[in-house]
Amino acid sequence: MAEMSVDIVAVEERVWSGTATLVTAQTTEGEIGIMPGHEPVLGQLVEGGVVSVKTTDGERIVMAVHGGFLSVTSSTVRVLAEAADRVEDIDVEAAKSTLAEGSADESEIAAARGRLRAVERA
Repeated sequence: MAEMSVDIVAVEERVWSGTATLVTAQTTEGEIGIMPGHEPVLGQLVEGGVVSVKTTDGERIVMAVHGGFLSVTSSTVRVLAEAADRVEDIDVEAAKSTLAEGSADESEIAAARGRLRAVERA
């Protein structure tokens, strides 16, 4: 089975690293799916987007990713994000509260929407 190396890194930490057979991400040009052997590409991630990884073990990892870039070569995918939250670490009530309050700035609202989208896709 073909595989690729994947690193998802936020400003503060490495969120996930391993091997995968598929990575999907939301970019400013639309949603993209990356499989081993993909042509090189550099994409800008949307604010409040979702990245999904299908590992070589068959596990599906979903995370909310806020801004940043996706860099792809034939054997690697690197996600360099401003912030990234794995679904299991997302506080759904806090995200809903941020949206309900209406006093948050645009960036916080986009991040909260992205977290809720990630939970829905998991």
